[in-house]
Amino acid sequence: MTQMLAWSLSDPEQKIGFSGGRYTQVNYLLTGLLAGLLTAGTYGLLFPFRSYAIGQSFFREGSLPISVAILFFMAWSIVILTMKSLKLRLQRRTLDQEIIPEDVDFVLSPHTAGSIHEKIMHAVDDPRYFMLFNRISYALSNLQNLGRVGDVAEIFKTQAEYDEASMESSYLVVSAFVWAIPVLGFIGTVLGLSTAIGEFGSVLQSASEMSIIKEKLQGVTSGLSTAFETTLQGLMAALVVQLMIVWNKKREQDFLDECNEYCTRNIVSRLRLLPFNE
Repeated sequence: MTQMLAWSLSDPEQKIGFSGGRYTQVNYLLTGLLAGLLTAGTYGLLFPFRSYAIGQSFFREGSLPISVAILFFMAWSIVILTMKSLKLRLQRRTLDQEIIPEDVDFVLSPHTAGSIHEKIMHAVDDPRYFMLFNRISYALSNLQNLGRVGDVAEIFKTQAEYDEASMESSYLVVSAFVWAIPVLGFIGTVLGLSTAIGEFGSVLQSASEMSIIKEKLQGVTSGLSTAFETTLQGLMAALVVQLMIVWNKKREQDFLDECNEYCTRNIVSRLRLLPFNE
């Protein structure tokens, strides 16, 4: 017999002492705190290299706040998607739980639905936090209460649509970060350009000899070349996060499809209207 799945003990957020999100939804307070620690740790690792090219782009005085914000939102997105991946792994374990009798002659009806519901209660500690078993429990409860076999398939269809909508909404925050990260990069570039142009104006006003102007313009052009660093950081960070979103969404969609197939094969196909129910 397969081991009981305890959401209260196996959910990655519950393990750390935070309230875990339902299904693959995450606790944004926890992920935000972890992202802050990850950002601080990254800057701690880069600090000894601040005089090198890779470090200078993150510690440059004019763009430091923008670079910190970009790295923080990227870290927050990565933590959210990683946490969702861990929670999805837990959800997928329900597909291996044995709740349907292997007997080919077993018939699922309003009278036998109770036995399946009892097996679900022995398979997990709380079916509400497991997408697959929440669907089945909801359908079986309606079958027991109403006794209408024909409604079960429609209930599964409605629940599947709800679960898919819930999955899509769980990516709204990360999608907002993908939009915000490159915008922050553009803001950093605009600030850098405005600073460089301001310095260029002051050079023309204060210097009278061409040799002095050329010397001071080197600093201005240097500032122009580094002004686009934040845009580069933002675009690269957004690309990494977007690729992770696509990968995670594909895995979650595959799980939803497997849940639909599981319910059709093991529940809907076993439904029968017994003679004494007619």
